[in-house]
Amino acid sequence: MRLVGTIAPDRPLLVVAVREEAAHLDDRLPVLLTGIGKVNAAAALATVLARGELPSEVINLGTAGALRPGWEGTHHVTQVIQHDLDSPALLALTGRTYGAPLVVGKGEGPILATGDLFVSDPAARDRLAEHADLVDMEGYAVATVAHRAGLPVRLVKHVSDEAGDGAAHSWRESVDDCARHLAKWVGAQGW
Repeated sequence: MRLVGTIAPDRPLLVVAVREEAAHLDDRLPVLLTGIGKVNAAAALATVLARGELPSEVINLGTAGALRPGWEGTHHVTQVIQHDLDSPALLALTGRTYGAPLVVGKGEGPILATGDLFVSDPAARDRLAEHADLVDMEGYAVATVAHRAGLPVRLVKHVSDEAGDGAAHSWRESVDDCARHLAKWVGAQGW
């Protein structure tokens, strides 16, 4: 976990998993590097928010795998789900729902599936594609912490790979270009 910059109530906090995804962000806004995965993302964001000053909103920037052919570019996620939590089994055991889908945007937009599995298996990708359009490893955790803190949250993802054979190689090859597109999106927001 590493916070670069100072959180202030008049500007957003950018939350990014790894430095490669933040490589082209400038120093106008604070950036929280959380590390990869739901636990790292949740722990880092909760720790920073508990320290005091809150941002105007939380924006999770990062790469995502496409679960269907033809998905590319930068996307504003409207709903996020956890793909590695067995919510039906937990409901049967406890009578309570855990890990319900979270709404994080308005209008038409992709559904993001978050889990601690880097999806590089075509069969896993195809199963996830029945419920979502994109896959990442931090979005649900960031959205959960922001919601619990009463903060608006946006998930902005740039497609890095097709979440199948060769996804790891594709991510390594495309992450810098993805980081440029994410930085360009931030710049276009006028902060």
